Amino acid sequence: MNVKHFIEDKLLVFEISEEIDHHTSERIRKRADYEIQRFMPRKVIFDLEKVNFMDSAGIGLIIGRYKTANDFGGNLELANVNHKLKRIFEMSGILKIIPIIDNYSNEQTG
Repeated sequence: MNVKHFIEDKLLVFEISEEIDHHTSERIRKRADYEIQRFMPRKVIFDLEKVNFMDSAGIGLIIGRYKTANDFGGNLELANVNHKLKRIFEMSGILKIIPIIDNYSNEQTG
C-alpha cells in the first residue's frame, strides 16, 4: 500500500494495490489508522484502482476508517472504483455514507 500525504491540502491518499480480504485488512487497518492519527487530514481518499477483489473484511475496513477519519475531523472518499467493487459497495450500503469521487487521478497527487 502506497500512502501519500499533502500538508497544503490536508489530504491523505491510500493507494491500495492488493486484494482486500481477511488476510490483508488487518495490516491495512493498522497502517491507515496510524497515518490518520498522525496527520489528522481533512480528507482521506482510498484509491482502489488496483484492487480487484474485496470481501466483507474490506467493507469493515472501509467503514472503520470512515469512522476514524470522522473522529479526527475528516471525511473519507473512495476513488477509482471498478464495476465489481462498486456493486459490492451498493449492496452493502456503504455508498449512503461514503461517496465515490469520479474526478480523482493518480496524476493529481504526483
